[in-house]
Amino acid sequence: MPRIRSAIDLEKLPSPSTLCKAFNRLDMTVWRVLLTLSVTLLPTNGVVGIDASGFDRSHASKHYTKRTKLTIQQLKVTLLVDTRANAIIDFHVTTTRKHDSKIPPSLIKWNTGEVAILPGDKGYDDQKIRTLARDEGVPPLIKHRELSSLHKAWNARLDADLYGQRSQNETVNSRIKGKYGAFVRSRHWWRQFRELAVGCLTHNIDKALGTLEIGRVSVNG
Repeated sequence: MPRIRSAIDLEKLPSPSTLCKAFNRLDMTVWRVLLTLSVTLLPTNGVVGIDASGFDRSHASKHYTKRTKLTIQQLKVTLLVDTRANAIIDFHVTTTRKHDSKIPPSLIKWNTGEVAILPGDKGYDDQKIRTLARDEGVPPLIKHRELSSLHKAWNARLDADLYGQRSQNETVNSRIKGKYGAFVRSRHWWRQFRELAVGCLTHNIDKALGTLEIGRVSVNG
């Protein structure tokens, strides 16, 4: 990634062993702080969508695993994405089949200063989430499962433009998997968590550099 290497004045890549040692040495709190700082490089607007996606815990070919009847346990990764800048505000990772509605409370509490409005699909249809978000001063734009005419009426009242911005989560998920892979290479859980953190951090820096380059082109043009 020459653009990022140039931005951090890195002329030559360190040896793999050096990177691995640093990767193991730095605590997860350091990676979280770096992720938070990377968000400040982008022009966010506070409309933060929430959505989850799966990452394989192995890079074995899907064709091979299907032929041999093997299964690959996935990591469930939930992203908070600012819909204006496509910045990853925060993320949550789990290896369990935890329901979508169980994950947002901690993410909301950790990021109340960054989230002004929270769009989410029907997977997050839980009154506890709505109540918690409102208590934290965050209006939830979460669709109801349409089990009655009242639910349909509530959904119809949602701001369609704001709610539609949550599609940016899917854009970011697709971008990360396309550029960095839909799997984690690390074998240990704690390394897998850090690997995903580095992926989110790199995504934000890459977006910030792209925004800077566009701004320079506009000025020069």
